[in-house]
Order: sequence, then structure tokens, then C-alpha cells
Amino acid sequence: MRRHQTNPAEPAPPQARHPLRPWQIRDRCFNVRRRGLDPVEIRAFLHQVADELTVAQTALVAVQEENVRIKNALRAWQSVQSASHRYR
Repeated sequence: MRRHQTNPAEPAPPQARHPLRPWQIRDRCFNVRRRGLDPVEIRAFLHQVADELTVAQTALVAVQEENVRIKNALRAWQSVQSASHRYR
């Protein structure tokens, strides 16, 4: 299955760029040149980068979820504190 590939010579405008997904790295194709790099080595490196990106994105989601949990706990604590100070 081949996914749509943009032309690397024409970078997307900054507002249109989206974070890279691991599958985009794994599926990235390059033009073959007569004296090019080893395609097996390139593919292995792209898979390594994609794996590391997966770990980083998973950690980011976990941190974002924890951030929401902490903010909600802080709001609840502030509400309790505010209510207890009103009635003194």
C-alpha cells in the first residue's frame, strides 16, 4: 500500500505543516541515484527514527494527560479553599 508523498523539493508553508508520524518516516522514499547511499541502511535508519518518534509522541500524550489531571485537581483544590475562606 503506497501512501501519498509530497515533493520534498517543495516544502509546505509553515501553517500547513503537521507533525511527522512514524509511518511517514518509515514509508518515506528517496530518488535513487547512480552513486547513492545504501537503501537498506537508509531504511534501517528511518525505522529507528520512526521508533524513537513513536516513543516521544507516546510520552508527550502521557505528559499532556497528566497535565490535564493536575490542572483539574488544582482547580478542585482552589474551589475548596475558596469556599472554606468565604464562610470564616
